[in-house]
Amino acid sequence: MLDRQDFALFYRRTTIVYTPKFQNEQTELLMNALLELQTPQEAYRFCEDVLTVQELKSITQRLEVAVMLRQKVTYQEIAHKTGASTATISRVNRSLQYGADGYHLVLDRLSEKAETQQK
Repeated sequence: MLDRQDFALFYRRTTIVYTPKFQNEQTELLMNALLELQTPQEAYRFCEDVLTVQELKSITQRLEVAVMLRQKVTYQEIAHKTGASTATISRVNRSLQYGADGYHLVLDRLSEKAETQQK
């Protein structure tokens, strides 16, 4: 049975049409480019060309923070293990709670994929 928070998340994902906040020709090109990547190696190559090392580190840190927040790890422990500031942790938490559900979408799919591969 779904608890209240899980139900709210399920409801948002299945009943509300998502409208991007920053949609324009440039962001459309980027999103379509990301969808063309077919392997981790292709993703690495694209990210190395498009992002600075610091931008890539920031994105990966935020993803790690999101994983830990979903596991109910405390801010203090997350900050210690990842080096993320409490402001970054709070921002990620806000996205998890009130954002566009992008973190949940990706992390749920990665989790499902890992479970399928273990079988």
